Amino acid sequence: MAENKPELQRGLEARHIELIALGGTIGVGLFMGAASTLKWAGPSVLLAYIVAGLFVFFIMRSMGEMLFLEPVAGSFAVYAHRYMSPFFGYLTAWSYWFMWMAVGISEITAIGVYVQFWFPEMAQWIPALIAVGLVALANLAAVRLYGEIEFWFAMIKVTTIIVMIVIGLGVIFFGFGNGGQAIGFGNLTEHGGFFAGGWKGFLTALCIVVASYQGVELIGITAGEAKNPQVTLRSAVGKVLWRILIFYVWRNFLLSSLFSRGMRLAATAVRLFSPLPRLVLPPRRGLLTLWS
Repeated sequence: MAENKPELQRGLEARHIELIALGGTIGVGLFMGAASTLKWAGPSVLLAYIVAGLFVFFIMRSMGEMLFLEPVAGSFAVYAHRYMSPFFGYLTAWSYWFMWMAVGISEITAIGVYVQFWFPEMAQWIPALIAVGLVALANLAAVRLYGEIEFWFAMIKVTTIIVMIVIGLGVIFFGFGNGGQAIGFGNLTEHGGFFAGGWKGFLTALCIVVASYQGVELIGITAGEAKNPQVTLRSAVGKVLWRILIFYVWRNFLLSSLFSRGMRLAATAVRLFSPLPRLVLPPRRGLLTLWS
């Protein structure tokens, strides 16, 4: 008598997978890491995002091919185990686990920092603990409900980035929040030039930039839960890659244009965005930087 093996629900649609990967990538590295990378590298941080993005592009295209031919439940570590050796599969799986342990801690810490910024009287551990509980509940939900939760929370991140890009263009071309004086693109070449931080600053920033792209590989984790995976994953890989590159490159192009390497971003952010206190850039330090 044949045994009925349990199967995954496969309830994730293309839009769920795309936003899970996109939302997983847009995080602390993009928001809180912006100040440090710009400080170290200057405008050349834009090149760092392009270089890292190209590597990510080719890696994800390769993963997309494997997912299309052989969608598996679990993670991409299965491919390392199957096509290289069990040792490489073991190494890939555990290194990926340790990576997410470190990333998870940094993300939870960032939530505490963000919330305490808006509510200074609140201890950082309170919002961090609440966030851990919410994440646990989301992961215990049915796969389709989990996909919907991830989809809408990722949309908040995407909307935030779009608003930042639109406002940044307004400052550059129309002087929004700067007394009507357009900033232009002088900061890209002035104040030490494009490579203001030199190669040392560029390579230092590149380490943070590469880490900020982590999360895009979540497409490979969702393969086992995808509806019609061959069609869904092919669409998701292409769309997510281009969206991430556009968001990262555009946002950092605007930041490099708005702020020079030697400029204290906090004070400048307050002056430029004073019409929107605590909405886009809070008046004390600035949502984009959170550095003092």
